[in-house]
Amino acid sequence: MSVAKNIASVRERIARAGGNPDEITIVAVTKGFGPEVCHSALDAGLKVLGENRVQEALAKMEKVKGAEWHLIGHLQTNKVRVASGRFALIQSVDSRRIADALARINVEQKVLVEINVAREKRKTGVDPAEANNLINEVAEMLDLQGLMAMGPAEGEPTPAFRELRTLRDQAQQRLGRALPILSMGMSGDFEAAVAAGSTMLRLGEALFGPRPA
Repeated sequence: MSVAKNIASVRERIARAGGNPDEITIVAVTKGFGPEVCHSALDAGLKVLGENRVQEALAKMEKVKGAEWHLIGHLQTNKVRVASGRFALIQSVDSRRIADALARINVEQKVLVEINVAREKRKTGVDPAEANNLINEVAEMLDLQGLMAMGPAEGEPTPAFRELRTLRDQAQQRLGRALPILSMGMSGDFEAAVAAGSTMLRLGEALFGPRPA
């Protein structure tokens, strides 16, 4: 596995999709991989590592130094205390309850609001119809940096990604300030996300190959 070659390929694909590889952050999703893969990502020039589970991330943080860690999976309320302050960005705030719990511990925590623009029951994220209210509430409680979403499991992802960008643009106007991060696009659909305006990609397989069983 050559992570450096895979990164170069991803950057070329970003450019072909109309994005600037220097302006789009790649979050290396290391869920299920050991510390050696985390080190390979850092050695290849990536700076941000993403984990789905708090406990798995905390264990790796002890062994992997020098990374910026993002929580990209669902955050349970019983994990808020140990997660707050340990992650540079929590991308998966999807309810007032989670936002309240985080704010009670650390109002400076940087977060994204996760929105279920795919409208799939198996996906986490606030319903798009309720997104504006949650965005407004989170912006008052925490350091809101933008929005996050997953594309649909099947079919064309572009409409979902465009909807997330529209929600972000509307929120910026409403709040009167920038929300610079649009975290959308994974290994199977990141080119569509880039074309729709993504500023942050969450990539695992595209960098490291299939995740271990």
